[in-house]
Amino acid sequence: MRFMYIVTSSQPMKGPTPALMEAMQRISEREIKAGRMIDNGGLMPLATGARVRIIDGELSVVDGPFIEAKEVVGGYAIFELRDKAEALAMAKEFMQLHLDHMPGWDGTCELRAFATPGVDGACDVNAKSGAVAHA
Repeated sequence: MRFMYIVTSSQPMKGPTPALMEAMQRISEREIKAGRMIDNGGLMPLATGARVRIIDGELSVVDGPFIEAKEVVGGYAIFELRDKAEALAMAKEFMQLHLDHMPGWDGTCELRAFATPGVDGACDVNAKSGAVAHA
């Protein structure tokens, strides 16, 4: 199963400490070599982003920074793992690095399974017609 990890924090955005960066790099190298990590990265400040949304049938674009943001998405990672138990273990290991190397930081690592065709709750796309059906 493929999982996305989304790291958020309610604290002002600041970069990880050098010790945390080094520790995260070691995990990344280990997981890439094992074929489990597909991609990862940190995200730039909110001022570099935009939100495109639909409200009452109207499309609008709001450039960052976003005043109403209470949490900042600081980074992400994508893994190919056996199941949710393995994904949870990886998330705990990742967050333990923050406890060990960035005292005082508060944040969340949300893990979400990708919708995969043929899996309950996932969307199936018919490639010929482009139609989407919910499993």
